[in-house]
Amino acid sequence: MKYLLFIPAILFMAKLKAQIVEMPLYKGAVPNSIAVPDKESTTTGADGVTRVAKVSLPTITMYKPTNANGMAIIVCPGGGYSILAIDKEGTKVAEEFNKWGITAFVLKYRLPDDSLNVDKSLAPLQDAQQAIRLVRSRSKEWGINKNQIGIMGFSAGGHVASTAATHFNFKADATNNDTTSTRPDFAILLYPVISFDTTFGHMGSRNKLIGTQPTADKTAFFSNELHVTSNTPPIFIVHASDDTGVPVENSIRFYQACVKNKVPVEMHLYPHGGHGFGLYNKTTSDNWMDRLKNWLSSVK
Repeated sequence: MKYLLFIPAILFMAKLKAQIVEMPLYKGAVPNSIAVPDKESTTTGADGVTRVAKVSLPTITMYKPTNANGMAIIVCPGGGYSILAIDKEGTKVAEEFNKWGITAFVLKYRLPDDSLNVDKSLAPLQDAQQAIRLVRSRSKEWGINKNQIGIMGFSAGGHVASTAATHFNFKADATNNDTTSTRPDFAILLYPVISFDTTFGHMGSRNKLIGTQPTADKTAFFSNELHVTSNTPPIFIVHASDDTGVPVENSIRFYQACVKNKVPVEMHLYPHGGHGFGLYNKTTSDNWMDRLKNWLSSVK
């Protein structure tokens, strides 16, 4: 009898488990890529964080909960455009969203690399736009509301997400004839790199994406506080004031640009927390994820 009772318990647990599917981001050749052997590497440091580097074949991993509510969020891990903190700022975030009924997609996007990309500055944005395009075009199949597709990014991933939120009218892959909208319906930015202004921008990310001696035009193009318009989607921002990695001024300037252009925006600044705290800022009892959950209910 105990054995017979155990089987339904297993089936019940299986129903609760999210469906996880990793798939190529592109069908066929990856645009803007140089044909070289795959050099992608994955390492786990002493801090327990798994890092992915040298991405040449971008993928997107769907985490679909059994109680999906129709909302989808594409998650862009950070790592200074050098690596992707794929678990701390990707997998673990997706698992939390599943608890809320949100279908999450972790984007393993290409990192700017002259040995892998024809134009390294466009590769991350191309992948972000393709991710939005893919999720929206398959929204019916995956049980997603095509008007509730957001993008989220941490640190340099926040630069990817904010670029997608401000440059959706720019087709990063000029060879793609798909007319599906790449405008995200909302964006969530965690301690994001926003600007490449030399006074407060994150120079490490800037140097990786556009080089150490970029033109003024290219610097301005990727300084996203300069590209907020009234059509920018609603924005949610979290940052710590004592962040010495990416100055909080990045978030403040982006917030101010949103207010100026009457874009719905909510920002939470914590006095402490530093850079890269991920899901939990251990310096405070206030949980920014709770704030986000409340905010998401307002953008539906």
